[in-house]
Amino acid sequence: MRVCVLTDKPDHPLLAEAAAALTGAKHRVTFLNPDAGTGSPSQPPAPDDLADVYLLKAHTHRALALARLLEGLGARVVNSAAATELCQDRSRIAAVAEGAGLPMPRTWTLNALSEALHGAEPAESGYPLMVKSRHSRRGDLVARVDGPAGLRALAAEWSDEPVVLQEFIANSGWDHKLWVIAGEVFAGVRPAAVGAPPGGARSAPLIRALPQSWTRIALRTGNVLGLDVYGVDLLDREGAPVVVDINAFPGIRGPEGAPEALAALALRPRPGPPGYEA
Repeated sequence: MRVCVLTDKPDHPLLAEAAAALTGAKHRVTFLNPDAGTGSPSQPPAPDDLADVYLLKAHTHRALALARLLEGLGARVVNSAAATELCQDRSRIAAVAEGAGLPMPRTWTLNALSEALHGAEPAESGYPLMVKSRHSRRGDLVARVDGPAGLRALAAEWSDEPVVLQEFIANSGWDHKLWVIAGEVFAGVRPAAVGAPPGGARSAPLIRALPQSWTRIALRTGNVLGLDVYGVDLLDREGAPVVVDINAFPGIRGPEGAPEALAALALRPRPGPPGYEA
């Protein structure tokens, strides 16, 4: 079987270990950087040269364009270009989550952060607020704002940035990271990027069995967004989980068994149409 990984980081531990498992089982694994010349959407492979499956780890515009082109040629892409693109837009994620009843912070969308200085700020939310770039990417904006002065300072630096404003979720100070690969849930805990208590413990608590309600939310998130490989960040608000971030094909580091799960997903047959029986 031929597996192609679309990424600019072939040495990432998850990808490298999954590739090793696949090649050890006599499958062929190649890496393709969509942002390099050979991965340009203007130079697609011939239908006879298609891999059996493409793992879409890269999230750039060129990567998404290449993934859509490959899908148009009949290739299997994991995650799909549509699901990956959806996860790059925090405004769309919030709308889909609200429609599906997923527990997420209230979210408002602005075409530019500067609009918040001219009456566009959701007054009913109060402070603190979370301000995030609408479009998720490396080096994007994620910041807590505690009042009008902080908002003005942030807008001076990010004036034209399309953003979402979210209610701040008071939490335990720990960010619960749930990673899902083809329905298998892996968990980790990190100090919350925003909202961790000052002077709190630097090391994460041991992972024990998560409440079933938490894993159900993680699995339902993937079903709602059409994802096979993804991460869900959950904060504990008085014992109840709140989804604060969703990532398509994140960099999963540490959980035992994750590379093997990814290799197994790559080898999984493409689902047939409704009513189809192999």
